Amino acid sequence: MSLRSDAAALHPDLVALRRALHRTPEIGLDLPRTQEKVLQALDGLGLELTLGRDLSSVTAVLRGGGGAGGTVLLRGDMDALPVTEASGEEFSSEIAGAMHACGHDLHTAGLVGAAQLLVSRRDRLPGDVVFMFQPGEEGCDGASYMIDEGVLTAAGRQVDAAYGLHVSSSRHARGVFTCRPGPLMAASDAVKVRVAGAGGHGSAPELSRDPIPAACEMVTTLQTRMTRGFGAFEPVVLTVGSFHAGTRRNVIPDDAVFEATVRSFDPEVRERIRTQVVRACEGIAAAHGVDVEISYDAEYPVTVNHEAGHEFIADTVREVFGEERFALLPQPMTGSEDFSRVLAKVPGAFVFLGASRSDDPATAPNNHSPRAAFDDSVLADGATLLAELACRQLAVLAA
Repeated sequence: MSLRSDAAALHPDLVALRRALHRTPEIGLDLPRTQEKVLQALDGLGLELTLGRDLSSVTAVLRGGGGAGGTVLLRGDMDALPVTEASGEEFSSEIAGAMHACGHDLHTAGLVGAAQLLVSRRDRLPGDVVFMFQPGEEGCDGASYMIDEGVLTAAGRQVDAAYGLHVSSSRHARGVFTCRPGPLMAASDAVKVRVAGAGGHGSAPELSRDPIPAACEMVTTLQTRMTRGFGAFEPVVLTVGSFHAGTRRNVIPDDAVFEATVRSFDPEVRERIRTQVVRACEGIAAAHGVDVEISYDAEYPVTVNHEAGHEFIADTVREVFGEERFALLPQPMTGSEDFSRVLAKVPGAFVFLGASRSDDPATAPNNHSPRAAFDDSVLADGATLLAELACRQLAVLAA
């Protein structure tokens, strides 16, 4: 039996697991119920299990019986987002203010499926497989925690290759795998700005130091700087997603706070953005006679696919699923991923799988939308690809 046919047989169980995870999403690094469901799904497979110390991670090691070869890591992230679901799914989130809006429930179920497929072939595996069930991808840098706790050496030696998969609720046709060599996803930085003035009555702004106009000018200036401070071939995105100030229409507040996300692909450009953001905000604050506090924190680095890893994924998809199931991603995506930290240390690649419920993914709600809807018909194929990558990579390493 092929991995693909075996995965088809597992599909109902993977759907049930995915929907159970979807109903009870958890956010951040502490995912006790999610961890429990993963452990239940892995029970009886004969894997060496290690639980995280500072996060609810699960690291599972499968010892192959076909020879002392290399080690391959497969990763699935498990955390949800602070989003109130509006997808209309019958298995929608039962937790107020939390939703698997990025498809991590499919990643988790798919990685469980890959583990089940590979365990059934344990005796033929010429090496070991590490399954990385990771919390905290959404802004909590869970990959760093797991690396610090030893996931890359969980089998007793450094893993030789690493692969991860991410589903998309839009953009990509359902069932189509997309990948590219080199930069795949952007670096991300977090900016928080607090403008401190002096509050007063809205009828007499001259007696106060109003922080709101200064903060508003900072927001619009930062947008302009992204188009005037950087060349057309230096891709940069800055989005202010949070702005808070005041309590009533006739009260000038003491302060205004806004937060932004910054995405870029080049280390030198990334540093220039930091300089320009700080300079712009400090200059505007001085012009308005207010004070400003700026926090600029580096988050995830650029996700860079190794050339050989990308080609390995492309060839595997074409051989297992057919030529029409693989598409070259024409340009990088400006989303960010902490799997970038794994690929910075280990050769490998990251691949996308179209999972849109819509026949027109170009107009479907995107990942992170409260209306994002993922088609769990792709679960078996996602599990198949991960398992195939591990089997084939171990064979290459053992050759």
